[in-house]
Amino acid sequence: NSVAAFDKYGGPLIIVDFGTATTFDVVTGKGEYLGGAIFPGIQISLEALFKSAAKLPRVDMTFPEQVIGKSTVESLRSGAVYGFSGMVEALVKQIKSELGQDAKVVATGGIVDWVTTKTTVIDVQDPFLTLDGLRIIHEKNQ
Repeated sequence: NSVAAFDKYGGPLIIVDFGTATTFDVVTGKGEYLGGAIFPGIQISLEALFKSAAKLPRVDMTFPEQVIGKSTVESLRSGAVYGFSGMVEALVKQIKSELGQDAKVVATGGIVDWVTTKTTVIDVQDPFLTLDGLRIIHEKNQ
């Protein structure tokens, strides 16, 4: 992700990948990888609640219409989508603070649309970032 994002958008960057895990990667304006943060993904979080919390059902991911759920299922969906959106906003804000400068925020991953519609910190959605990065690395190694 970092290779493709820097190739396409320059830096500094914060790359957020919404997959099995939600990952944050930070790249400088020179293309140096600084590190990041890893958080459980939405599906893993919902599955953990189903397996570990008594009586909570397994839910499919249907987009909630509002934050206040009117049932347990609606509340689980709302907590997942709006909770993750808030987490993304908080982590991006903190990362930018630690960088001491602004950075372009690029989002990718299987459920990128779920969270990015409820947050204002994402600058670019790029659903094929991982594949583009693999292609770029492959081409550089030929």
